Amino acid sequence: MGQRQAGPLVWVGIVVTTCLLLAALQKLLWLTVPFLLALILYYMLQPAMQALIYRGMRRETAAGATMAGFIVLVLLAGVLILPEFGARLLDWQATLLRYLQGGVDLLDRSLRSLEASWRVFANAQLADTAAARLAQFTNSLTSYLEPLVVGAATWAPALLLTPFLAYFFLRDGRNFLSFLARAVPNAFFERTLDLMAQVDRTARAYFQGLLLLTVLDTITLGLGLWWLGFQGAWLLGLICAILAWLPYIGSVLGGLLVVLVAATDFPQVPQMAWWAVGLFVMARMLDDFVYMPLTIGKSLSMHPLLTVVMIFVGGAVAGVAGLMLVLPVLGVVMVIGQTLGYLLTDARLMARHRHARNLGRQAAEADLF
Repeated sequence: MGQRQAGPLVWVGIVVTTCLLLAALQKLLWLTVPFLLALILYYMLQPAMQALIYRGMRRETAAGATMAGFIVLVLLAGVLILPEFGARLLDWQATLLRYLQGGVDLLDRSLRSLEASWRVFANAQLADTAAARLAQFTNSLTSYLEPLVVGAATWAPALLLTPFLAYFFLRDGRNFLSFLARAVPNAFFERTLDLMAQVDRTARAYFQGLLLLTVLDTITLGLGLWWLGFQGAWLLGLICAILAWLPYIGSVLGGLLVVLVAATDFPQVPQMAWWAVGLFVMARMLDDFVYMPLTIGKSLSMHPLLTVVMIFVGGAVAGVAGLMLVLPVLGVVMVIGQTLGYLLTDARLMARHRHARNLGRQAAEADLF
């Protein structure tokens, strides 16, 4: 089955189904985000739960112990981190404006340096024009950010569903798969089991690879930022690694964040921002040529052209949520679509299914006359 290629109609169905799912998920964003985080948490904690099961613990007890241990670790991390960053979170508006102003100052110095070296830029008054535009943007930024923060706060309590959902994924995930398998006709039972195994393997490889990639990016960026002398280097590296979950755009946002921090915290060392840019270029190259092939790499067997096109389609259909969800959703739909396309075009399997239905009908009608 694995060597048979899907036809064009199957791929059209895969792409259309992925777009419809992304559009539906965007409408249920308050549930989609906790569900996605719960799925990531499930695949992160699954190895620990399996280790407890192999030691003789019942599945329900192992799931509860694993989730309890994770919650304890989160609470301990919160106790250690919140005192240091709580004040910054409360004063987020002033902090954001301070870092934006640092970036504006860095850009102004860079443009004026260009004007001093190139007369064409000086004649165009490039620095003054950019400064005026940026000042206007900065003044109006607060009016755009406050509604976004308030809107996010309204559905943020839904994130509390994440550990709840992850716990039941750990405890009852196998029972749910058995429930689905019992509804499949006998002729397709073996292929359905193979389909479920492929979907689980695809999702597990993607999300566990994504977590490992996040760890590697955090270590790389954290070490580099610490060596450059950044305060909170490891936290900054972790934030940038999580932002990288958004394909392409996330890496740009992470790099911009580090440049703003460098421009604000090192105003007397303007070259620090360029060192930060160099660090991000190196991390990006490591991602593309080393980390990605070792982690996510082969978890989703897609053509690069299809991947890039679907990322743009996902962003157009479902915004930021689409950018984040499009690859795992496409991977799962691709496995399901290819398998269903194979089942529906397999003459022997369809013949077995028709024969089984005829036998069932004959058995039901045997004592009617």
